[in-house]
Amino acid sequence: MFGFGKKKDNKDMATPEITDKMEVEKNVINALKEIFDPEIPVNVFDLGLIYEIDVQEDMHVNIIMTLTAPNCPVAESLPNEIKEKAAATAGVKSADVEITFDPPWDKDMMSDEAKLDLGFL
Repeated sequence: MFGFGKKKDNKDMATPEITDKMEVEKNVINALKEIFDPEIPVNVFDLGLIYEIDVQEDMHVNIIMTLTAPNCPVAESLPNEIKEKAAATAGVKSADVEITFDPPWDKDMMSDEAKLDLGFL
């Protein structure tokens, strides 16, 4: 009735298509993992500062990010570094970075790897 236990044809189980946009997003993530918060020895992606990476059809990248605190000492330089690194990534035409504090950053936004590195796990 529901198809449980029925054999499926291999053609029904096609491999998902990796698009150029997906490849560019992966490349941007890898590039951002090379940028470290100067006060915390964790990259900005695993630290949870990157909320969204939106790759447009024309390969322009919009990044929404936050900072650990509004008065963060790198509030001016870190977003510029992220924008430059993203824009220099293979396949990216240009990049913009928007800062938001909604929701505010907290340690729960860090990856498990970052939490482990910092002794939170």
